[in-house]
Amino acid sequence: MSRILSRLFLAVICIVHLVPFYLLLNLSFKPTTDTSSKWQPSSAMSWDNFSNAWSEAHLSTALISNLIITAGSIVLVVIIGSFAAYPLARHRTKWNGFIYMLSISCLVVPSLTILVPLYKFMVDIHGMDQYWAVILVQVAFALPLSIFLMTGFMGTVPKELDEAALIDGCSRFSIFLRIIMPLLKPIIATIVIVLGVQIWNDYQFSVFFLQKPDVQTIPVALSRFISQYHSNINWVAAGCLVGMLPMTLAYLFLQKYFIKGMADGAVKG
Repeated sequence: MSRILSRLFLAVICIVHLVPFYLLLNLSFKPTTDTSSKWQPSSAMSWDNFSNAWSEAHLSTALISNLIITAGSIVLVVIIGSFAAYPLARHRTKWNGFIYMLSISCLVVPSLTILVPLYKFMVDIHGMDQYWAVILVQVAFALPLSIFLMTGFMGTVPKELDEAALIDGCSRFSIFLRIIMPLLKPIIATIVIVLGVQIWNDYQFSVFFLQKPDVQTIPVALSRFISQYHSNINWVAAGCLVGMLPMTLAYLFLQKYFIKGMADGAVKG
């Protein structure tokens, strides 16, 4: 009976998560002339919704902005986070413990609480409507979680590997690049998915710091598109589907590393 209830509970959870995707797909491919219920699939599929949403919402420009910001932020987060986590995981001193707790404490700071001084700072350094400025902000808010996960994951790697490499004449830097980094694939995949989705879907920083239409991101472009074409739900659904597709594909390719990296990174941290 417990097994049946467990499977029933899992089935209900799957249905709850799949229903919105069904509605999104159904509305995306429905012709605008089809006035049937949103639950009823259409007999004909229309690709005009995607072409109209792509052109009217300027998704091509927004997609480039998202790729630049997300890729640049994730690369910096992985590099800086791994370099910071290695000494924190390998040398458990009081000073390193203080640095680790200080970085972790930044996770509880809501970004909206410092948005006003951050906006003024961006104006002072001429970072408005600049990709590099938004990338630096995203990296600053994503680093604490990256350091937390990587430090915990590196704690599961035996220190004997470092000692054996030191005996063979490797430097600390060579040990990190040749031994530690190849072992970080699961946790890097976890960071790419968790922080990548967060940065890809970020709205608050993009809407304040990227105000020009030619640098706006997908969430901002879709927000303006929805407010303008809210009566045409088919176009809106098609635009939302295009916006979520890249991160969905990234998750499908990296999902085998996701659970392992999340578990190993949290247990030791």
